[in-house]
Amino acid sequence: MKKIKLGNVEVGNYLNPYIIAEIGANHNGDMELAKKMILSAKKAGADCVKFQSWTPSSLICKAEYERNQTYNDSKKKHFGSLKQMVEKYALTEKQHFELKEFCDKNEIAFASSPFSKQEADLLNRLGVDFFKIASMDINYLDFIYYVASFKKPMIISTGMATIAEIEKALQACYDAGNKDVILLHCISIYPPDYKDIHLNNITMLQKTFDVPVGFSDHTIGTSIPLASVALGTCIIEKHFTLDKDMPGWDHEVSANPDEMRVICEESKNILQSLGQYKRTVSKAEEEKKFKFRRSLVLTRDVKKGEILKKGDLTAKRPGTHIPPNELGYVIGLTLNEDLKQDELLAWENLN
Repeated sequence: MKKIKLGNVEVGNYLNPYIIAEIGANHNGDMELAKKMILSAKKAGADCVKFQSWTPSSLICKAEYERNQTYNDSKKKHFGSLKQMVEKYALTEKQHFELKEFCDKNEIAFASSPFSKQEADLLNRLGVDFFKIASMDINYLDFIYYVASFKKPMIISTGMATIAEIEKALQACYDAGNKDVILLHCISIYPPDYKDIHLNNITMLQKTFDVPVGFSDHTIGTSIPLASVALGTCIIEKHFTLDKDMPGWDHEVSANPDEMRVICEESKNILQSLGQYKRTVSKAEEEKKFKFRRSLVLTRDVKKGEILKKGDLTAKRPGTHIPPNELGYVIGLTLNEDLKQDELLAWENLN
């Protein structure tokens, strides 16, 4: 099983999931809010906070601004035009350095998704542990090749992508000499219908491409990302907010601090509970046998020298003497002493 190090954390299928609190643009252009979110994600147990690195000119063309496109899937109203939102939510270079320094000080990993080569250069200068390619760019092969050329671990989301597109994205990384690639199963709907989530794709991607596979989640709540742990997901990426009612693109489908805490804590419990494929009985269960299982007891008073018949025996707790599955070995033997009804039978009582 391939393992990849993200900073000091080893990531791989069926290891403790690496939890990414996806702040994205949920900071709403407010640096104080961004820092509060970082501290809250750290307190909840997240390994990493991730932002998005773009400028108004690197992501969207003029015609799209003029069209005033809507990108969220909810009916929630947002302030201003698309251009006004993009301008407000974009992080400056100075803000990138400030947030990275704040994360380092508070011992939580800083990451961001670049949306142009210039922003990838910026993140490389910042010394990020890995690069994240958003689902929208899985067919932007020249960009993937460029980012992979930094020789840092690559995380690629697969929302909207066919198997062929995923294969080509991986090959772009390999062609750049970078084999440290993690795929994220992702459904690029906010939120998706349960029938469209297809968590079994995690297993399919693991087997098809022989790489670690995680889950980029856009569902409401905690149940679906936690369910992914049973399939060995190596990463859980979940949008994060302090308040789901705040204006912005992703607050509505984001985990609040309490939900993020549940994901961080319960994912580890679920992984531990998966245990082994091989059937085992723990020491604690072995000891429980003495209390919960049954032993052979007499149904009547029996005299020394009598031959035991099936009707002379039944089974009751505790399981400290002859077990009921050995009844066949007892029938036909004789007692070497008198025993009373309901008395536990032992091998030393028999000839």
